[in-house]
Amino acid sequence: MTIVAISSLAMGCAAIDPESVSDSAGMTLGTGTPVLAAGETAAVGTTARDAADDPEIWADPRDPSRGVIFGTDKKAGLYVYDLAGKDRQFLAEGPLNNVDLRDGFTVNGKAQVLVGASDRRGTIAFYLLDPDSLAVTPWGRTPVKVSEPYGFCMGRVGGETVAVMVGKDGDVAQFTVSDQSGKPAVRLTRSFAVGSQAEGCVVDDAAGVLYVAEEAKGIWRYSLDPASGGARTHFAPAPSDILKPDVEGLTLLREGGATYLLASSQGDSAFAVWRVDGAEPAYAGRFSIVPGAGVDAVTGTDGLAALGGPVGVFPEGLIVVQDDADTDGETTGPRARQNFKLVDWRAVKSALGIR
Repeated sequence: MTIVAISSLAMGCAAIDPESVSDSAGMTLGTGTPVLAAGETAAVGTTARDAADDPEIWADPRDPSRGVIFGTDKKAGLYVYDLAGKDRQFLAEGPLNNVDLRDGFTVNGKAQVLVGASDRRGTIAFYLLDPDSLAVTPWGRTPVKVSEPYGFCMGRVGGETVAVMVGKDGDVAQFTVSDQSGKPAVRLTRSFAVGSQAEGCVVDDAAGVLYVAEEAKGIWRYSLDPASGGARTHFAPAPSDILKPDVEGLTLLREGGATYLLASSQGDSAFAVWRVDGAEPAYAGRFSIVPGAGVDAVTGTDGLAALGGPVGVFPEGLIVVQDDADTDGETTGPRARQNFKLVDWRAVKSALGIR
């Protein structure tokens, strides 16, 4: 997140951590097609700081009414919510920025959901979600050499689990992840440079594609094949009518044979949507989450996650986004509360005319 406003109190404190001050005061309110949130989580426990960052969703393929939502507090640790946004568990694991997961990962002969997060102290922090009990336990940390662990995403290609770490300066490292005698083991497969500060990333397993958000310049599309090096396509430039820097979180939503890429346009509190499973991407529009039904508007979103198909009470899919200001009304200055909003995919489809 680029800091655009600092309170007079913060300006007077020489030791202030700039990332403790929310960006929302300098953000334009949502300019996309209006959509209402269906619910929200409680605010993260780190108050008076820019703390909530990135979510991820898992629903049990055996019974999609069961599942969890993960949410990072980049000052304190990892939250685990149920699919209605209620607190289930908190792991006080320190400054975790981005989180992602892949299921069907075997550890000691048992299928687990592998969860990974970028630990800003220089590691990937791994966790295991037991699909039977929904309990989450720390699995281990692996040091990585990037400027500062910032963005993080996972994938699965050819039977291998892949992890991608995006450093704050735009340096990217890609790894394979495996279980080695009950502990995580990673192997570096390539490194490349995006160009400037970057964070959001997402892997399209089916297409073998990696998307990375360069905050000031837009979205880049890479092959996930390490042999491709840093070759890339400028998928969506910024600034533009679609993306207003900072370009932040990226996520994919699959619905039947369709795959949609969603991106957080932080500069104007909106979300852009493309269909990306065809020969060429098809832009579907932009939406913003506005106040209503007892939930406040979403501004200055950092991370977001999506999962298509039945997810809890959402029959066609769920989107979860970070809200930089969990308040009853938008004000100016630092925010004391941040949380995650839950959005019904049907509401987005209806708003944008997606069929």
